[in-house]
Amino acid sequence: MTMNTAVNTAGKSKRGFASMSLEKRQEIARMGGLSVKPENRAFSKDKKLAVKAGRKGGSSVGPQNRAFTRDPALASAAGRKGGLARAADNE
Repeated sequence: MTMNTAVNTAGKSKRGFASMSLEKRQEIARMGGLSVKPENRAFSKDKKLAVKAGRKGGSSVGPQNRAFTRDPALASAAGRKGGLARAADNE
């Protein structure tokens, strides 16, 4: 009989998010996203703040680790998706 029942045979914990199914983790994440009204979200009010935060986050990742730098097709697809979404918003 083992002393630590919170660890399975592979040595991984059976507690916390790691033990939850993907569906359960997504459900919890969805609740967090819905907890703040859209009008109270800082980035929805201040686009300049959102741009600044995006630049700050992007600058913290080295060029060799940036997904769009390594995969131009991914960057193209993301840009196309954003453009289509913006066009739909403007209709």
